[in-house]
Amino acid sequence: MFTHLFKLIWNKKKQNFLMITEMFVSFLVIFAVFSMLVFYYHNYKQPMGFDYDDVWVVNYSLPQNIQSNDSIMLFERTLKQMLHSMPQIKEASFAGSNVPFAMSTSNSTTDYNNKEILTNIYQSETEYAKVLDMHVDEGRWFEQSDNVSKIPPVVINEMVKKELFGNENAVGKVIGKDADRLRVVGVVQNVKDKGDYQPIENGMYRLADTTFYKYASTILIKVQPGTDAAFESKLFKSLSNAIGSSIEIEHLDKKLVSKNKIFLVPAIIATVVASFLVMNVALGLFGVLWYNINKRRGEIGLRRAVGATGNSVSKQLVGEALVLSTFALIIGSFFAVQFPLLNVFDLPAGVYIAAMLLAIAFIYLLVIICALYPGKQAAAIYPAVALHEE
Repeated sequence: MFTHLFKLIWNKKKQNFLMITEMFVSFLVIFAVFSMLVFYYHNYKQPMGFDYDDVWVVNYSLPQNIQSNDSIMLFERTLKQMLHSMPQIKEASFAGSNVPFAMSTSNSTTDYNNKEILTNIYQSETEYAKVLDMHVDEGRWFEQSDNVSKIPPVVINEMVKKELFGNENAVGKVIGKDADRLRVVGVVQNVKDKGDYQPIENGMYRLADTTFYKYASTILIKVQPGTDAAFESKLFKSLSNAIGSSIEIEHLDKKLVSKNKIFLVPAIIATVVASFLVMNVALGLFGVLWYNINKRRGEIGLRRAVGATGNSVSKQLVGEALVLSTFALIIGSFFAVQFPLLNVFDLPAGVYIAAMLLAIAFIYLLVIICALYPGKQAAAIYPAVALHEE
């Protein structure tokens, strides 16, 4: 039966060319949309790697009357003591502007054994990991004694370890060259700090030095669960009096929501565009099948007269639609397979394969839905009426 249907569609390839082309283009568009959605879902499943609940971000500007290194260090130390004196605050740490879910990024290249990679750089203090409840898999986090190390310490994430060292133990290894050498003291779990739907990136945490405090403008604060807006108002006033300049307090959970919205916009736009295209394809397919039924009433009536059942007639029309879509999907799959083979957009091959399978299933489901009702209409044609009309 399938061979007969393929021959039937192939013999009418000129008449069906437009519909095959339309489904082929639809498959490519749906494949692109599913690739994006699968990629976002793949990233969403990855563990966050830290706890952002009850973490606040204080953005401030260093007072202009504080310029020397000694005065800056005294100012920062006094500010942290004030924060630790508040019972609602569990931990506090100065940090760079590229805190989790921020729009700021700081990166640089590093190498080991002539292998060079690009990695995000995070300036942090000894309390940084406690504020974010980061998980150390190997070695340890920074300690105060690291400030006097001849080779500055660094903590890397699992992704950097895998790219530079593979399955080797990373603790104690020295990366970089010359004055940029760094000694790995620990490996932390990958941190998904770009949002729920963004991929995890290479991360390297460096211990803050005197130069960092001169340009520091961000404080991460871990507050007690249930801390309300009343304390936030009190904290704002205390910091304003201490710093003497405008400050801003943000919550990491709200920053995450804002970050996610930014990256979901392209997916929403692509989905809306694809929906309009799918609707046009569905209407076109439905119209073609309806037209074919009316055009082939005599053929259908003759088949019914020689003993064909209504179900067999309906199955034939649905089968023809599926074969028609199969031609389009064979061509579309050929192009879709090139994406993982050529590593287009540098996405995991599994994302493209899953997206291709979902797109194929979606097209087949769409064709079946569009062909069912015309197939039932064909099954309801009475042989005598159809032959009489002919």
